[in-house]
Amino acid sequence: MLGKKIATTLLILGLLVGTVVYIGWYNLLREVDTYIESPAEHFKYGSIGTENDQGVPYWIWMVLPRLFPEYLPGTNGYTSLGFTWEPGQETPVGVSKKTIGFPRQGITCAVCHSATYRKAPEDNPIIVPAGPSVKFNSLGYVRFLQACAQDPRFTADYILPEIEYNHSLSAFEKLLYRFLIIPTTRKEMLEQGESFAWTNSRPNWGPGRIDPFNPVKFNMLAIPIDDTIGNSDMMSLWNQKQHQGFALHWDGLETSLTETVNTGALGDGATRKSINIEGLQRVEKYITELDPPQFPFAIDQAAAAKGEKVFDQHCATCHAFGGERTGTVIPQQEVGTDRHRLDMWTQEAADKYNAFAEGYDYDFDQLRKTDGYLSVSLDGLWLRAPYLHNGSVPSLQDLLKTPDARTPVFYRGYDVYDPDAVGFISQGAEAERVGFEYDTSVVENSNQGHVYGTNLPDKDKATLIEYLKTL
Repeated sequence: MLGKKIATTLLILGLLVGTVVYIGWYNLLREVDTYIESPAEHFKYGSIGTENDQGVPYWIWMVLPRLFPEYLPGTNGYTSLGFTWEPGQETPVGVSKKTIGFPRQGITCAVCHSATYRKAPEDNPIIVPAGPSVKFNSLGYVRFLQACAQDPRFTADYILPEIEYNHSLSAFEKLLYRFLIIPTTRKEMLEQGESFAWTNSRPNWGPGRIDPFNPVKFNMLAIPIDDTIGNSDMMSLWNQKQHQGFALHWDGLETSLTETVNTGALGDGATRKSINIEGLQRVEKYITELDPPQFPFAIDQAAAAKGEKVFDQHCATCHAFGGERTGTVIPQQEVGTDRHRLDMWTQEAADKYNAFAEGYDYDFDQLRKTDGYLSVSLDGLWLRAPYLHNGSVPSLQDLLKTPDARTPVFYRGYDVYDPDAVGFISQGAEAERVGFEYDTSVVENSNQGHVYGTNLPDKDKATLIEYLKTL
């Protein structure tokens, strides 16, 4: 009889424990698979595995701009940090939403790799997937989240009423947010901000730029913080079908597109376990098949035909598909552009990254250290302004000037396009109001080097630029 009572008691306790465990798993850890049919929409909004570790609870993330607007650079919420919304979409381009116990947001490849442009200031931005963002302020976004978390008002009493204004939480959900989700989120946002403290002693990235591998070195690979600066422009990803065999990244530190896509997800906040390999395979397929965007303004075809001959004579070896040096690494001593991005990546970092995923279903083997910068193909060149690896030259017109004649200070982050100069408008009151001041005298911002074509006659430069619009 006693044994039966003990067994019954243990069964009840087991059921209670199991129920508590299930409730905890369901509300905090349960992952709901998401699938977006369209490859383009998947690229823009599909999960790549960043929600688990560095994603912010969605309903908290949504209300932060209204609760802490003083920490934003402008008055338009996340838009002031360079996020772009499409009509009818719940999140901006480059932000996923996934349920892991509760709704969480995450970053996707598209947050840095979706270009926008406008033909006129009054136009809505045209979004071009897989292009380099000229607006997204990655470091500004990290610092905004940190500033919110540092504010003593970051409490359940302050945040919950604003969430309730947008979304009705159950009584149980309110308890979870009050006693667990909000305090944990604050702690994690503070920790993330501290992990970027090293950026405070270096030049600001500004919109459209990122130091892509120092965060990986210092945080993910646990390499001691050094004094290197890796600030560089975001790159286009389209048309990889024609890039096969090319080195990847500005300094050619990778030779595998699959590895590059996977390291991109890890750099965006995925972990070794959470990385969504299947979702990233879809991303790789999409950018492989995606054609580059066509120049959306009129082109002088007669001038372009003449410019093609100038290109073939002076540029094709390094920049045409099939060119002898296209897609290869050119020694920095030859190209002469700022070397900080090159020096940032080390052999130690390459070795540690190659060993990072050992024992997992995916692996890294082809990261390396190089001695120069990639000689890129020029497909979709018109939408890749500003130019050079650090974005230090605002237009193609400027790039064909000698370095001493290039614009020393301009504003980047304004996405109204100048079809004559072939670049975004970077001077004037509105560019200054919206943009970030880029001073080429600041360390790592040098606009020196790449003097190829600068000695051409003006008429040849004009026809060459007309031809480059066609690529």
